[in-house]
Amino acid sequence: MTINQLRWRKFKANKRGYISLIIFIILFTASMGAELLSNDKPFVVRYEGNYYLPYFNDYPETTFGGDFETPCDYRDPYILAKITSNGNFALFPPNPHNYKSINLQLAVPVPAPPSRHNLLGTDDRGRDVLARLLYGFRLSILFGLALTVTGTLLGIVVGALQGYFGGRLDLIGQRFIEIWSAMPELYLLIIFASIFKPSIWLLLILLSMFGWMGLSDYVRAEFLKGRNLDYVTAARALGVGNLTIMYRHLLPNGMTPVITFLPFRMSGAIIALTSLDFLGLGVPPPSPSLGELLAQGKANIDAWWISLTTFGVLVVSLVLLIFIGEALRGAFDPRKA
Repeated sequence: MTINQLRWRKFKANKRGYISLIIFIILFTASMGAELLSNDKPFVVRYEGNYYLPYFNDYPETTFGGDFETPCDYRDPYILAKITSNGNFALFPPNPHNYKSINLQLAVPVPAPPSRHNLLGTDDRGRDVLARLLYGFRLSILFGLALTVTGTLLGIVVGALQGYFGGRLDLIGQRFIEIWSAMPELYLLIIFASIFKPSIWLLLILLSMFGWMGLSDYVRAEFLKGRNLDYVTAARALGVGNLTIMYRHLLPNGMTPVITFLPFRMSGAIIALTSLDFLGLGVPPPSPSLGELLAQGKANIDAWWISLTTFGVLVVSLVLLIFIGEALRGAFDPRKA
């Protein structure tokens, strides 16, 4: 049995972490197909003997008996009556709302409570909460993955160089990290948000500039510990290059803290994005955002369905990641048989 097979067996032995991984994969896979689950465009429309695919193509309103050449609004009662009468039909997703589509047929003021038309109600702009939660969950997970991968790669490179070469490079690197970590990250985000147009890429770059330092310390310690071991000294004596030694001999042994910290770093990235969106420094509107929904819940205390559902999605996501991280830490711990 290889070491990786043994680790996988130890991970599966942790039922809580293993079940959390399965649930997280199911939720993430469902969110990746958000357009198939929640969309204001039907998959297929049969109108007067012809078939149309609004999901892939834009059709003017006149195609379905409307009066204007503008893009068709398939939730308009007039158009909807046209494409669902006289043998015509339209196949909509399970939740016929997009994250930015506004329900103009509400009979109550916004934010509207849950109903059969909006299962989790609407926000203060009339947008479906369920759709924004589904798309917002996907955005948060993808952002967390991107920030985790970027910060991990930077942390591995910096920590490996410091730990392997040591000396003056390590000294200069440590002093730089001390100075860089003292920079006021939130103030820098506010400054850059006022200078540049807010975007998910700007947030990713700015947070990646600070997200690598915590991991680099662990990688540096592993390389410092392993650079003078016998097999490394023997490889160096045989003429093996420094990059080969770092990649082939030291990095695999130093990956244990990297892998075990990945779920925790991802949960921290999700919290960071949610916090910035809550403060209005995150993704620009009308992007779906869990933090923006929390801000709406704070501004509309009576609309309990906004705060409660968003808080539930955040708690479930973070708890699943924490359980996965605990199982990974136990699987990579050499002290546990």
